[in-house]
Amino acid sequence: MCGIIAAATEKSVGKLLVQGLYKMEYRGYDSAGVALHQVKDIAHLRSLGKVEKLESKMKKQKPRGKIGIAHTRWATHGKPSEENAHPHVSKDRVFIVHNGIIENYIELKEQLSKKGYVFVSQTDSELIAHQLDFFLSQKHNMFEAMSLLKKKLQGAFAIAAIDQSDDSHFYLMRNKSPLLLGISEEGMFAASDPLALVDITNEFVFLEDGDVVEASASEYKIFDENEKRAIRKITKLNISSEAMSKNGYRHFMEKEIYEQPTAILNTLDGRIGGEDVLENIFGEGSNDLLSNVERIQIVAAGTSLHAGRVAANWFSAIAQIPTQIDYASEYRYKNPYVDKNTLFLTISQSGETADTLGALHYAKERDYLGSLTICNVPTSSLARESDFMLLTNAGPEIGVASTKAFTTQLAALMLLALSLAKARNLNPKLRTRVVSALRSLPEIISESLNLKPKIIRIAKEVAKKDNALFLGRGIFYPIAQEGSLKLKEISYIHAEAYPAGELKHGPLALIDKDMPVIALAPENELAEKLISNLEEVKARGGKLFVIGNAAGNMTLKPKNLINLPECDFLLTPILYTIPLQILSYEVALLRGTDIDQPRNLAKSVTVE
Repeated sequence: MCGIIAAATEKSVGKLLVQGLYKMEYRGYDSAGVALHQVKDIAHLRSLGKVEKLESKMKKQKPRGKIGIAHTRWATHGKPSEENAHPHVSKDRVFIVHNGIIENYIELKEQLSKKGYVFVSQTDSELIAHQLDFFLSQKHNMFEAMSLLKKKLQGAFAIAAIDQSDDSHFYLMRNKSPLLLGISEEGMFAASDPLALVDITNEFVFLEDGDVVEASASEYKIFDENEKRAIRKITKLNISSEAMSKNGYRHFMEKEIYEQPTAILNTLDGRIGGEDVLENIFGEGSNDLLSNVERIQIVAAGTSLHAGRVAANWFSAIAQIPTQIDYASEYRYKNPYVDKNTLFLTISQSGETADTLGALHYAKERDYLGSLTICNVPTSSLARESDFMLLTNAGPEIGVASTKAFTTQLAALMLLALSLAKARNLNPKLRTRVVSALRSLPEIISESLNLKPKIIRIAKEVAKKDNALFLGRGIFYPIAQEGSLKLKEISYIHAEAYPAGELKHGPLALIDKDMPVIALAPENELAEKLISNLEEVKARGGKLFVIGNAAGNMTLKPKNLINLPECDFLLTPILYTIPLQILSYEVALLRGTDIDQPRNLAKSVTVE
């Protein structure tokens, strides 16, 4: 992984491919490369680091070709280096780019080595080029070679390939890794992300597992997993190029923090009416499904998992439904027991998270009542493969560290909690209260964004340290986890989160003047116990920073206390997320890290 783009036109495509790579930078990567078919040979350029280094090479060498493939790589097999960068090549004939992981690559590499193929990289991707070349040497054409390759490979893969002997086509293959065609009067294009083609076309064909494609400047042919000609639906996506610009903000993350009031409005739009949540907002017939739900199984990863942990509290408090939560990467391997009438719920920003998709595929073979996903991308695999879905409508999120995707997931999950309660004829007065509070939430979040000057004062203290501890109780513990995750993702400060009541069971040993402690302290039934926990931190010389209104009677310096606007308690987890996002951003700004593209991370984790 991480980004693929391919093009076939009647004019040189080098600049177009590089511009597509720039648009996929947000996904995270460590190297970039391009292969351009120049009829007599193929220009092959790679660079370690940013796309601008590759672009600089291209400006010097000026390669020209009407067929080409390009890639940004995020290391899975082999360290970041130029020799491990894509495209990979075999015998100066076959050039490929690949997202995913080939699970049987050691076996295939040994077979190819015995046939005389020499490997120059440490990747699992290089064998794809050699295997295709071997099939071509057996008198197969490139399409036949791709079809044979499909049967050889095990794992997840999206592949684009070109053949030096064929100056008219590029070839594609997909299995469990996103890949799409872009159709335009200018030619045929392909990418792993539609944002790469936003300035070229708004017409896309989303490939399915097992598809093999042959594409030229004027036409494309798709053959399905059974090698039969397939007709796939053309989908029109209206993606604003404005979403790909910073609009005056220093970073995409900063922009996306400030987009949250509007993003949450978009999540709620058309889903609530009068004093209640509307019917069937998860798809036609979803209300019948929800009325039969007796238990929920949540599967997610990273930030989305934190959203699920908050939602589990809501499902219990509002809809009286117990919930099991699992890491997507662990779920399949625990032989999970499935209770009667259990809803399988996945949460993902991209809808392409490999572990979450794998969990869904596994769940489809089990006795679940149905599957539902909370997702931000309507054309994603999760959205297409789940029985029901609710799109968060947050708009493209470019910063690797999730902000508006998280808060809109929480808003969507609250809608699910309300819908479950409504389907079960529970808590009508509470539902009315929460719906009213949801309508006010965007304005309250806008108000909380004005706390930035106070948060910057805390950021100056935290930025000097190499560790941080986040504390929360009850429903605020997963929000503390999210705050901890944000800080470590973009500032590279080691940060951990604990339930405040667990302090005395070990973490208190870490407290000293060099350990900043960020605590979430809302006014609730646990406030007194939380304050007692915080007094323990103070007594041991810890540097304490408190976000919330329950700590007003503590002897804290004003700069160490941030009071938030009043909000309905059930929605305060969403509100308390905002200052933690701003804190992480400002700390990273002070430390000079790469905020939008933090090291070693990818926006969409499409490998297991």
